[in-house]
Amino acid sequence: MKRRTFIQKSSLATFSALALTRCKMEEKYGPNDFGIQLWSVRREMEADAIATLKTIKEIGYSDVELAGYSNGQFYGMPPGEFKNILKDIGLKSRSAHVPLGWNAEDPTKTMSGDFESVCGDFKEVGVDFMVCPWMHDDGTIAKYQRLAELMNSCGETSKKHGIQFSYHNHDFEFVAKEGKVPYDVLLNETDKDKVDFELDLYWIKKGGADFNEYFKNHSGRFSLWHVKDMDDTEKAYFTEVGNGIIDWAPIFKEREASGMKLFYVEQDECVNYKPLESIKISHDYLKNLKV
Repeated sequence: MKRRTFIQKSSLATFSALALTRCKMEEKYGPNDFGIQLWSVRREMEADAIATLKTIKEIGYSDVELAGYSNGQFYGMPPGEFKNILKDIGLKSRSAHVPLGWNAEDPTKTMSGDFESVCGDFKEVGVDFMVCPWMHDDGTIAKYQRLAELMNSCGETSKKHGIQFSYHNHDFEFVAKEGKVPYDVLLNETDKDKVDFELDLYWIKKGGADFNEYFKNHSGRFSLWHVKDMDDTEKAYFTEVGNGIIDWAPIFKEREASGMKLFYVEQDECVNYKPLESIKISHDYLKNLKV
């Protein structure tokens, strides 16, 4: 067999083999849909943000969700400077967390103060989503109602800048208080055209709720997901995606029903590996997940 003929046949065989794997996660949703929430590597970002971002790119992530906005800066850098760093590395940021500001000594540049300016900063970085990452739970439904009112206002303002406003849950929002489930209050008392939700799939499980029920009853409102796994211990602690007890394939099959547009791997704390090692394990698992 001539060398050229052999190469042609080998190339066809390789192409056929690749075609058989089209159901893998990376090929189903595209390589650019792999996102990482930078809270997972917050200590590394504090020590050397540029080196950390370069490693994230090398792992295979292309989208970073920001969790380091403070006083008009992202990880200590002005919005334009930080955007250029991401561009130079080959990363983008389509989502970022914004401080609520209720417990801050100075609420300026938060949801609670000078929010119009905050939207300008986020717009300069180029995000499509801004997310309230959490609320300190005080045990009252009235506080959740107050938060829903504030989010409606923020959502109206951010929409003028072309940015969708969202809310990220933990587990305590699913614990009934005064005969109501706080997460349901937030869903029911926010305008779906102004506010949607970043569903953390670890925390909803930890809170004892059923994500399928929420996808069914509030279809289309969960534009963002946090993908993190739960270990098989009494503590039910964080672990790398694929190393825990959450069955991911059925969840990803509900992508359209939920309204999910982007998902971000997140691991709040790492036990068995260093954070950058952990997020690589999660990436590699999801890359090969068949759904």
